[in-house]
Amino acid sequence: MNTSTAPVGINRQNISAGSLPEILQNPFTVAQQQLDEAAAYMKLPASAHEMLRWPLRELHIMIPVRMDDGNTKIFQGFRVQYNDARGPCKGGIRYHPAETIDTVRALAAWMTWKTALVDLPLGGGKGGVVCDPKNLSQGELERLSRAYIRQAGSFLGPEKDVPAPDLYTSAQVMAWMADEYSFMQGNNEFGVITGKPLALGGSAGRNDATARGGIFCIREAAAVLGIGLERATAAIQGYGNAGSHAHRLAEELLGMKVVAVSDSTGCIYNPDGLFHRDVAAHKKKTGSVTGFPCAVPITNENLISLDVAVLIPAALEGVIHKENAHSVRALMIAELANGPLTPEADSILREKGCYVIPDLLCNAGGVTVSYFEMVQNAYGYYWDEDEVHLKLEKKMITAFRNVHEASLHHKVHNRRAAYIVAIERVAEAMKLRGWV
Repeated sequence: MNTSTAPVGINRQNISAGSLPEILQNPFTVAQQQLDEAAAYMKLPASAHEMLRWPLRELHIMIPVRMDDGNTKIFQGFRVQYNDARGPCKGGIRYHPAETIDTVRALAAWMTWKTALVDLPLGGGKGGVVCDPKNLSQGELERLSRAYIRQAGSFLGPEKDVPAPDLYTSAQVMAWMADEYSFMQGNNEFGVITGKPLALGGSAGRNDATARGGIFCIREAAAVLGIGLERATAAIQGYGNAGSHAHRLAEELLGMKVVAVSDSTGCIYNPDGLFHRDVAAHKKKTGSVTGFPCAVPITNENLISLDVAVLIPAALEGVIHKENAHSVRALMIAELANGPLTPEADSILREKGCYVIPDLLCNAGGVTVSYFEMVQNAYGYYWDEDEVHLKLEKKMITAFRNVHEASLHHKVHNRRAAYIVAIERVAEAMKLRGWV
């Protein structure tokens, strides 16, 4: 086990960021670039700027797991606590075969700005394990999850750092982790994890919170732009938890027509619309959106270039880049994924007049309801789903309006406005605490 605060190179065969094609740009370089641009505009003091460019602390761990065949496999894991000036760190744990420390750093940085933007008393963190969960049995997945907590547990706690589900982790994974942490402490500590099942102190409304928060933002943005959403078209790139729920809620809450969706296996398109209940049932049965009988297959590039009112990237970072941004025809992009636009794509889309709801704002519904779960765990009283939805809506509307007002006041685009609001709050906390 190794703790480190010193920055190291990108963990993609240790290739330098400068030698990567723009499409595969180091996400932490992107996160730092976004911060640098906002800090320069704000004339942020040099000490505060430098402190915000790097994680406060990192944990690198090796995780031995006994596999079903009796052999022991060693997995690499990380936990990054980026900044806790405003409160305990908060952020998910990801399982992915291409996970890197720089991806985790970037996501922890974005979580720092996200919690500040929505005005939660939290900092930013993120964790990850380099593994392919699709090739693990249920028993192997449980042993890996418990082993991660055994290695990282001293780093975590309700007053230190509270993980949550993320890419390829689930409520069940969170339940195993909370149980392992509780065993280590000698008493129940369900508050160490959010995104848990309801029976173990989870919050009503958590499952679709990321998508619901994004839908609220789309509604507010449409009002600003004067776009009618009833029967307006949308395309969703990524059909995991966030993307699937975004499909359902776009239909239910906004009356939109989703004409294309994709997952890791392919994309499908129907100009007359795809009904969520049918696509979700097909994916549940087959494990994929491909082969859906009421649609035709298209490529991911086709999906990104569709003439729709709203394009919702809801998968991985960097999917819209300088090679395909010119083909985007959507009026609005709602970033349910973290970092789906590279900086070059951002510039291209601004020139095209595409309205972007930045990830810091658009996908903040998940961490907001995770915070609600922390509050409910702390005082042992739980809200019903309607109350959670109302509190989430209020938070998201306030955050959207703060960004919109900052954009108008500073005459800057939405992403920079979101950074300005968030950085001001984190920098103020660091100054008040005497850090800078």
